[in-house]
Amino acid sequence: MKTRILSCAVLLGVAMVPAFAGPTEGKAVYDSKCKACHGPTGQGNPAIAKMMKVEMRALGSAEVQALSDDDLKKVVTGGKGKMKPIAGLSDQQVADVVAFVRTLK
Repeated sequence: MKTRILSCAVLLGVAMVPAFAGPTEGKAVYDSKCKACHGPTGQGNPAIAKMMKVEMRALGSAEVQALSDDDLKKVVTGGKGKMKPIAGLSDQQVADVVAFVRTLK
């Protein structure tokens, strides 16, 4: 019976697991990997910015939001300035973080 249901779902194009979790999953990744430096709302952690002697742009700012999704993915995976790359994320997790960052505008 399970095989028949799965086969029907595949034939009808019904996804058994969402292919794109988006902002909800992205927030979970953000909270575990990004929030310490960027703050809970993406405004930046002033203590970290002062310690590193950098100005953190708010992730909801027009400047950050103007970046393409690909550019944001490059920052997450490759780092930028004194920000180190975030290692160990799948492509889907990176896409989800970008989707979450888009909600901060």
